[in-house]
Amino acid sequence: MAATGRRVAMVERAALGGTCVNTGCTPTKTLVASAKVAQQARRAAEYGIVLPGEVGIDWPKVKARMDAVVARSRDGLAHSLGTTENITLLHGHSRFAGPHAVTVNGQRLEAPWIFLDVGGRAAAPPIPGLDTVPWLTNSTLLQLDILPRHLAIIGGSYIGLEFAQTFRRFGCAVTVVELAPRLIPREDEEVSAAIRAMLEAEGVAFRVGAKGLAVAPGENGVVVNLEGTPDIHASHLLLATGRRPNTDDLGLEAAGITRDGRGFITVDESLQTSVPGVWALGECNGRGAFTHTAYNDYEIVADNLLDAAARKVTDRLPCYALFTDPPLGRVGLSEAEARAAGHDILIGRRPMTRVNRAVEKGETTGFIKVVVDATTWQILGAAILGVEGDEAIHGLLDLMYAKAPAWVMQRAVHIHPTVSELIPTVMGDLKPG
Repeated sequence: MAATGRRVAMVERAALGGTCVNTGCTPTKTLVASAKVAQQARRAAEYGIVLPGEVGIDWPKVKARMDAVVARSRDGLAHSLGTTENITLLHGHSRFAGPHAVTVNGQRLEAPWIFLDVGGRAAAPPIPGLDTVPWLTNSTLLQLDILPRHLAIIGGSYIGLEFAQTFRRFGCAVTVVELAPRLIPREDEEVSAAIRAMLEAEGVAFRVGAKGLAVAPGENGVVVNLEGTPDIHASHLLLATGRRPNTDDLGLEAAGITRDGRGFITVDESLQTSVPGVWALGECNGRGAFTHTAYNDYEIVADNLLDAAARKVTDRLPCYALFTDPPLGRVGLSEAEARAAGHDILIGRRPMTRVNRAVEKGETTGFIKVVVDATTWQILGAAILGVEGDEAIHGLLDLMYAKAPAWVMQRAVHIHPTVSELIPTVMGDLKPG
């Protein structure tokens, strides 16, 4: 907007960069990288490498590296905004004073266009006893000065599992509690089972299908009570049970901006709210919970406003990754979702034990799975759990976005030896689901 000559006021009440830079992608993936190095060092002998003594974790140095990477990103944003003509950066908490007016630090600002990109925060479920014990979120866990002796995690989905593996690799005892019958129930059962087995092999403990969850103070931390199983005596408790939008303190009522029952700002296909000239982007609109969907929100709004391009939020494909090691790359429908939608499907599978690149690297956990419509040969979705799965998935994602049939990928020639080179092979081995 500033580049087009418009005067822009940007209001930030906390740290520039939001969740991704400060408490999400940037710090957590930095920790994941440190944890991977620790695990590789433990496996050094498998590769013929001899290291003296046991692997140790210098948590202050791990944390200092994480903090430095975060600061570099945040400071870069501050410099960029501070040196861009037509942008005024205001630090404070803004609230609506009318449909096209907000107040911040006692100052009233009016504009024909207002963009809300206020993000979200960790949600705390109503667990009996939670008000009697200290507990952590994905944000506060990153601030610990010492490693937990035993980290109990309530929530066996994406955030919880990434932290579970990372802190287990840092030498902590880790127990994950999940109320659902299996981990990450959004995924197909074989994905959930494979990830559980992968993490159990590293020493992560699970209590799945948990009943009667309650917490209480313990002698050296927190006690997690579950029906029918022994208590979990943890030093630290992490809640990884979902997120909620930061929309409850913006004065939306004064502007006439509507929210749904979960607190998300309601938007149309162009991300405009119930008030013309006000748009909601990112986590707060309920149309995506990732940095890449938030950035795509920006692209949609900017193209529609500045370039007269008719873009809409439903143009994009659902895609994401679980950044365990190895990672899970996902796009489109799962097998269960495709069946529920009424598709007659073909399925292609290949275990990572039959992917040369994975064998050569000594990382053969996981598999490639592709779901194709048997009538149209359109690719409906895919999951790649395995080494470089978060990168290899993009070949399928791009083909799906282009609406190209599966046989196009089958005829493609990929580079050997890579993980991606086996995707055409999988396409040539599709079978009725």
